[in-house]
Formats: sequence, C-alpha cells, structure tokens
Amino acid sequence: MPMYSDATNAQNVIKISDAAKNAIVFGPDKTAAHLAAEMAAIYKKGTGFARLAIDGWYGTCMKELALAIADLLKAQGIPVEVYPIVKTFKSAEEIAAYKQTFITDDPGFGYVNKDGLPADLMDEAAVAAIGLDKPMDAVRIVYGSGAACAQLVDQYESIVFADITRAPMLWQMWDGVLVPFGSEEPKTDYMWKEYYYCDFYMLNNHKNALLGRFHYYLQAITWDTVKLIPADAYDEVLRTLMCYPIKQVKEFQPGPWGAYRYRDLFNVPGLGCNAWNRLASPELSVLIDVGCEEFLEMPLTSLMKYNEALTGKELAEKYPDLFPMEIWLDDGYFPEPQPAERISMPIHTHPGTDYVRSHFNEPLGRYETYYIAEAYVGANTWMGFNEDVDLELWEKKCRESNNLTPIEDWKDFIANHVSNEGDLYLIPPGTVHGHGGNQMVLEMDTCPSVAGTEYSFFEYDFARKTWNDKEQTMTGKPMSMHLEHGFDNEKWRRVGYVKDKLRATRHVTEWNKEWSRDEYSTLPEMPFMVERMHFTKRAEGTNNGKPQILTLTVGTTVEVISKKNPAYKTTLNRFQSAIIPASFGEYEIVNQDNGQSTIVVFSWK
Repeated sequence: MPMYSDATNAQNVIKISDAAKNAIVFGPDKTAAHLAAEMAAIYKKGTGFARLAIDGWYGTCMKELALAIADLLKAQGIPVEVYPIVKTFKSAEEIAAYKQTFITDDPGFGYVNKDGLPADLMDEAAVAAIGLDKPMDAVRIVYGSGAACAQLVDQYESIVFADITRAPMLWQMWDGVLVPFGSEEPKTDYMWKEYYYCDFYMLNNHKNALLGRFHYYLQAITWDTVKLIPADAYDEVLRTLMCYPIKQVKEFQPGPWGAYRYRDLFNVPGLGCNAWNRLASPELSVLIDVGCEEFLEMPLTSLMKYNEALTGKELAEKYPDLFPMEIWLDDGYFPEPQPAERISMPIHTHPGTDYVRSHFNEPLGRYETYYIAEAYVGANTWMGFNEDVDLELWEKKCRESNNLTPIEDWKDFIANHVSNEGDLYLIPPGTVHGHGGNQMVLEMDTCPSVAGTEYSFFEYDFARKTWNDKEQTMTGKPMSMHLEHGFDNEKWRRVGYVKDKLRATRHVTEWNKEWSRDEYSTLPEMPFMVERMHFTKRAEGTNNGKPQILTLTVGTTVEVISKKNPAYKTTLNRFQSAIIPASFGEYEIVNQDNGQSTIVVFSWK
C-alpha cells in the first residue's frame, strides 16, 4: 500500500563541531568532484593501487556516482576502469533457489535471513577475477551493493556507502523499477517478501559489517540531493543525536477503513484517506539540521550503531539490531455516520514472541495497546468474543468466507466496547480485536522485526473492497486473510476477560500544583507501560535508563528539555512523537501555549 509523508516540524536541530559541519559535501557535482580529486591524488602516487568502492542500499545512485567520477578523471587524462559488482553474482536460478528458503510458501509471511550477506550470492572466483589485488595503471571503481564484500573490503583505498530512507526505496519496488541483487535491470516481479525477509537483512548485515570501514556515508535518497559525509562527521552526527529527543518524519497509509481527521491535523498532499500513520518507528526517517545549507536525512536504523545509548544495555544485548517500540495513529473521523463495515479495522490477532521466533525467525512478538486520543460520537472498539457464542462456528464461518463473502452475523460474535477519550485497551497476543471507528487511536506497540514487518493476522475484513490509490476510490480487491496463523494464535478471550483484564484502569502516581502523572494498569506479559503527564505550564519526567516515546495528545506545542544539559531539546506539535534515548535521563516539558497539555508516555519496563 502506498505511503505518504509529512515532515512538518520533523527536523532535529543538533549542534556538531564546525569541522564536522564543514566537511559535508552537498550535491552530485561537488560530491563527484570531491571523490574524483581524492582518487586522482591517490593515483598520482604511482603505486598502481587507486581503488574506490561505491557500495550501498538498494535504490541508491551508485552507478550514477561511479560514472560521474569516471568522467571527471578521464577529463584529467587519468585512466579509469569501472566495474559493476553485479557481474560477480551467481545465476538468477541460483539466487532464486537461495532466497526461496526465506520467501517460503507461506502466502503472507516468510522466514528471516538473519545472518545473510550479499557475498552469499556472489561467485568467489568471479570476485577474485576483478584483480584488485594486482597493480594497474588506472583508477578502479567498483560499484553496486556488495562492492565492499569481505573478499574485497581490505583492497580499497576508499569506500563509500550509499544509503536511502525506506519510503523512496519502496516506491521504486511498487513502481517496478527496483534493481535487486544479481540484476542489471529492474525486476518488475520483485515482491515485498523477497525484500523484508531476505534482501533487507543481507543489506543491513552488510552495512553493519562496514561500520568503521567505509570512509564516506552518502545520503542518496535522490541523485539531485546527494550529500557526502566523511565517516568521522557521520559518526559525530549519530553520537550527537543520542543526546537529544529524536523526532521522525511521519508516514501515512490509506486503506479500507481510512478516515479523514488527518485533513485537520497534518499536511499530506495526495492522501485520499488515512487508515493509519506512523509517528515513531524503526522504518521512519530522521531529519537532521546541523546548521548547514540543507538538512540531512537517514533511516533510524543507522542509529543502531549506538544501540546501547538508544535502547539501554539490557535491550541492546538482547536485541542487537532492533528498536523494539513504535507508535501509530489510527484515524477514525468521518463527517457523516458510516456503517461498521466501512469504518472498522479487520478483525485480527497478533502473535507472541515464541510464535514469531519459531515461524518467522523474528526476535519479538507483537504486543499492542489502543489509547483513545480522541473520541467522537459512536466511538467504539471491537475486542474479545461475546460470552455465549459458539467459537468453533466463528472459525468455520471465517474459513468458509475467506473474506470473499460476507458473514452477515459477525457482530453477534465479536464484542463491542464503547470508547471514551483517555481509555486504554491492552492487547496481548492472541486477542481478537479491531479499531471500531469514530475515534482517534494512539497505538503503542512492540516492533517485532528489525525490518519493521508488522504481524497482524486477519480473520475477517467484511468482504469489502480496499483502497485503490491510483483511482482514489474503494475499488481495490478484498484483502487476503491469514486464517491459519490467526486461529493458531487465537486465545478465544471472551468479553468478560476483556473487561476484567484488558480495559486498563489508571491511578495518580504524582500530583503537585504544576503537573500530575497517572499510570495505567498493565499485564505481566506486556513489556512496556503507559503513563500520562497533565500540565498547563510545565512538567518533569525521566526515562530511568530505558527507551521511551513521548506523544503530545492534548495541546499545541511543547518543548522537551534535558535537565542534564538544557541545550539538548526539541519541540513537539500535537500528535507528534519523540523517542527519548535510554541515555537521556531526566527532562523538563515546557508548554509553549497557555492551555492544558497532555503527554502520553510509552516506556519499556
């Protein structure tokens, strides 16, 4: 499903050294000129070794940069050899056979290639035949994902790693123009499972292997906007970000239950309806203002180099590459009354940690909460089964329907709960549920996957058509269900259990004349907790050495300021989130208007 972005107030304003700031090179012409000059100087030493690797993520302009550098060197009379690393990859048949282990025959999910590397798909003899270990009277440029593989990494005088944020790369995939491993042309039938379960991990592991080895980080979201950052400056940017609250560029997705409150709150041209949007997630990008002519932008996953500062020692050891928290905002406003089948999410469940480990090779299950940030007339949530219904009959009806024919009496089975602003629903794995519409839901969830794969197992989606983004209408084919996984995970919790255990209560834990704090009840299996801070002028908080995400749900604008160093701060607008790194410590929140404000605090236990 297509994604749209809103970068309003997303910039993270940080202070880095003048040396780091002045070392950043902006634009394709200056970037190519800088690298060409460097390689020319190395070539002129006369050693016979002037070798440059331009490696990087899918969808980046590695080839364009290689050719631009080559043209500049040739104009100086310097001989150049340009070699695409794709020439060393195994056959398409061998690559497909390798990937099938991870793509699997499961129609909806795959099995994570946790330890894979691009070198797994490369022919060692072909790599050796490049001959980088032998002197040559030329500058040699090797480009493409895997160019600095373990077999070659020590043979380069300079290595560039080109990176891209998630959404632009996925647009290339959806548009059929992405060029994956082993291909010289776009692979129009490249599928998302191939990326999320195999290629993402090969790319991410390769990037991690090059940390401390590459000489330049290239922001390569588009060729026209490339930015070349020397490794020392790149590292300083990452380390400095760990001192600040971290905001991200919000992403929005339309869908069959998509609603319209976003039109009042956000600036998202082209978005026809909004099913949900992410406020904080490992899949979102980080926009950085270091005081230069343009902002930097990189994926949050780049910050995992300093995982201990970001998530704390315990989580960094347990989940080395995973940022385990994310926040979604599920729209639910409709100007006119609509039937439940239009405004409700699919009826679905989520898996626990044991299930995702054994079935998908993922590290963490999906544990969710629904916080009702706004409640409109008719606000409601579906959760649990009604007390006296035949549960086997529900499964039978879902299997017979397979979301192709309506289950006319579905409401007889699924319990409905009236929602009010401030309600919190706890959603442990195996609990059937769905946002019922007429409310704005702040989802605070675990992120089970380093790649950001979201594990929802759909049982029923009202046999409705989905959103067709090209036509901007609900004319897409009905969504596919995940009946085997859904019913494998079903805990068959009834409405009484939901009311007793999953409708969280709250109690005041701190009160003074400036602010108050309340905390919601939780369950032992939920790895996080939810609190709120209410204030007119200011409030104080701490993350106790654990990762935390703050979201402003009531108010206009607040400033979050480190008590350790007030220079480390950021501003949040309404329905904007900030990740508080584990190392951040105590902070103050200062209201920037005169009204009441509420911050929802999402903390790892």
